[in-house]
Amino acid sequence: MLQCITGKVSQQYVPISDGNMLWTLTLNGNMKHQTPLVLLHGFGGGVGLWALNLDALAQQRPVYAFDLLGFGQSSRPYFSSDAKEAEAQFVDSIEQWRAKVGLEAMVMLGHNFGGYLAAAYSLKYPTRVKHMVLVEPWGLPERPDTEDQDRPIPVWIKALGAIVSPFNPLAGLRLVGPLGPTLVSTLRPDFKKKYLSMFNDDTVTEYIYHLNVQTPSGETAFKNMTIPYGWAKRPMLQRIGLLHADIPITVIYGSRSSIDGNSGNAIKGMRPNSHVEIIAIRGAGHYVYADQPEDFNHRVLQVLSSRPTTTSTAGLLTREGPRVEKMILLDCLV
Repeated sequence: MLQCITGKVSQQYVPISDGNMLWTLTLNGNMKHQTPLVLLHGFGGGVGLWALNLDALAQQRPVYAFDLLGFGQSSRPYFSSDAKEAEAQFVDSIEQWRAKVGLEAMVMLGHNFGGYLAAAYSLKYPTRVKHMVLVEPWGLPERPDTEDQDRPIPVWIKALGAIVSPFNPLAGLRLVGPLGPTLVSTLRPDFKKKYLSMFNDDTVTEYIYHLNVQTPSGETAFKNMTIPYGWAKRPMLQRIGLLHADIPITVIYGSRSSIDGNSGNAIKGMRPNSHVEIIAIRGAGHYVYADQPEDFNHRVLQVLSSRPTTTSTAGLLTREGPRVEKMILLDCLV
């Protein structure tokens, strides 16, 4: 996945506690005068999925990306079945990684589950975060009462949810064995299309398959942090108002995404005296960084080069249709 990166990329395992290791990429690590950007991938993802972004984002500052504990090429330890304790394990692994790499402070950019963990980390270690960028973040809103929804969950989805709820989200991928890559290609042909500018073969499909065919460590932890239909047991909107007021927040959504964009506006309402910017990238879905990489890279670089004020600066997010937060089968992948 990294063969098309033109910049020099350092790759290494960074040791943390209990013998665990986090697989880490570093670009421009010697550029010490700029606050580094740290990229946290989403559920089922890995560092390779930032292939369309690394060169651009590393133009003016160090960029780090690592496979979250329990995912990708990082160690796959046992996680607590308790949602709060599992979250703490993820957060502590990030802090141990930061200390080992030697970063005093950082800009944290997290996609999907990575956005949730970026927020959780910022709550616990606020002095280490200069700016938080949430890209299509998972786990912010509470699950609404179905009676209050404009569009109730269909019976067939409820039935499907009941059937798959005892299993890990990607168990089917492992169950089919060597047919896994074919299953990924069949259910999510869009992944290959997103990276056509780099690969015209099955590189992306094979990468996603091998990321998720291993022991489901982080995947199991994620499942234990959810309630049916992919909602968070501990929604971040219940806590994000406690975040230090001087930490700027940027929320980036794809205009065609299925993730509920109202959470960005909710954060804005909770932090009237803090910088909260909401950005919608036209023509992008949930995988904003791969759907519209040039626009995404440009907007992130703008965010990094700006000097946030103490007041909210962006208008309300507009979307191209009604949005919900549901993740079913491979729709929750990365």
